[in-house]
Amino acid sequence: MTREPRYLATWRSGELARRAERAVAMLSACRVCPRDCDVDRTADAIGLCNVGRRARVASYFAHFGEEDCLRGWHGSGTIFFSFCNLRCKFCQNWETSQDGIGEPVTADELAQMMIELQDRGCHNINFVTPEHVVPQVLEALPIACARGLNVPLVYNTSAYDSLDSLALLDGVVDIYMPDFKYWDVRASAKILGAKDYPAVARAAVAEMHRQVGDLVVDAEGLAVRGLLVRHLVMPEALADTTEILGWLAALSPATYVNVMDQYRPEGAVLRDPAKFPQLARETTRAEHACAVGVARGLGLRVDERRPHRKLRARLPLLW
Repeated sequence: MTREPRYLATWRSGELARRAERAVAMLSACRVCPRDCDVDRTADAIGLCNVGRRARVASYFAHFGEEDCLRGWHGSGTIFFSFCNLRCKFCQNWETSQDGIGEPVTADELAQMMIELQDRGCHNINFVTPEHVVPQVLEALPIACARGLNVPLVYNTSAYDSLDSLALLDGVVDIYMPDFKYWDVRASAKILGAKDYPAVARAAVAEMHRQVGDLVVDAEGLAVRGLLVRHLVMPEALADTTEILGWLAALSPATYVNVMDQYRPEGAVLRDPAKFPQLARETTRAEHACAVGVARGLGLRVDERRPHRKLRARLPLLW
């Protein structure tokens, strides 16, 4: 199956440039994400996300740790943005999301990163933690399109997204990959720093699904369009997992879900485990197995690691 990325038609019509203009205007009294800080980021004032006029990039590279349908055999072209609009106490990328390692980049530089990743053979461009830099991404895309960008765009998010920003991405993003973290309001307030996270995530994921539908893969098993939801199974939180998976099944029984098992204490939890006793240990195999069983029982499409045959041929010692 060969399918042109959605953003190319939007670019050719001139709509992508108009979306970028509207998005950048949002920075002047910033409501790009649900925090609604109202600061003038065009003047480099910063709100909770700590990012001014320019997006900051921590790293960009061909990522081979993503889902098989994204990494394929040449990797997912991942661009890690610095800082975040959440304050997850367990974040496994603390240096990037909270300390903000990385450098500010212009629209031209961000566009060139996309082209470089495509030239390396990456199967897609994967924006990681883009919730607070949607205007900067949209600003860079017309430049990248003019330079020949033609691979799918992945929006890799915490699901703490503004519906206004998502509206600007309709007809632009090919693959939405939200991480639905917690269902419980109290846990979200204490652990994520956002008590409205569950409601925001539900609205955001529903809108993402409305835009792109269920995940579609081509004959090689590569994702070309649709929704892929990640859920990290947390210690002592199987009730949240059950609620989230049940909600996703109601959204669409064909929802593709990666039920992840790699939780470990990091960030603020690692520094002060007594403050977060329920997070001070790794997720157990039994907890993860239970979560996978719930997903399968609901009929959801559950991600399984089956490295592509071309990847196994390239890197045989890893398998």
